[in-house]
Amino acid sequence: MKKLNLTQQYKTYFTFKTAPEIVEIEPAQFLSLTGKGDPSEKSFSEKIQALYTVAYAIKFMCKQLDKDFTVSKLEGLWWYDENKFGNVSMEEAPKVIARSEWEYRLLIRMPDYIIENDVNRGVETAFAKKKLELIKEIEFFRMNEGKSVQMLHVGPFSKEGETLQEMKKLIEENRFQKNGLHHEIYLSDFNRTAPDKLKTILREPVK
Repeated sequence: MKKLNLTQQYKTYFTFKTAPEIVEIEPAQFLSLTGKGDPSEKSFSEKIQALYTVAYAIKFMCKQLDKDFTVSKLEGLWWYDENKFGNVSMEEAPKVIARSEWEYRLLIRMPDYIIENDVNRGVETAFAKKKLELIKEIEFFRMNEGKSVQMLHVGPFSKEGETLQEMKKLIEENRFQKNGLHHEIYLSDFNRTAPDKLKTILREPVK
């Protein structure tokens, strides 16, 4: 069986433009791990390590069943306590809310044939091999974003507000309302890529 490449199978999900666009995103399923705090802290990197450890455990399980797939890009959903900070606009939030206050859900997309039991087996296998306690916190997660506004952001994360400002114009022109969490898909390895060359899909579910 040919190795499944999710970026090729789900072109709308992983394809981007350098201008804001309206897209329709299909339901998807993921490995997931939640957290809170500054992404430059060690705990954030440890969560990514745990997530990929399980992703590769599942990949090798599938390969033995002739259902091999390419492990997908890291993704993240981001939010903050709106009761505490109020209704801060999406382009202002990165500037006015401390990184320590951000909550997140890290994601790695899984093929459609993966079920929750497969994830549980992957967690067991990965923990038996690596003994990382974070692995036990990884869960199967489904998401259906539907209609969204998205755009490619090129450059450091600190300048995402500029891209979000462009996206906001399209959202306001169409009188859309927020319908989900701020979503980022990391096309670049931010541990190995210069900040000015980082490529990140920014996505805002709307209705």
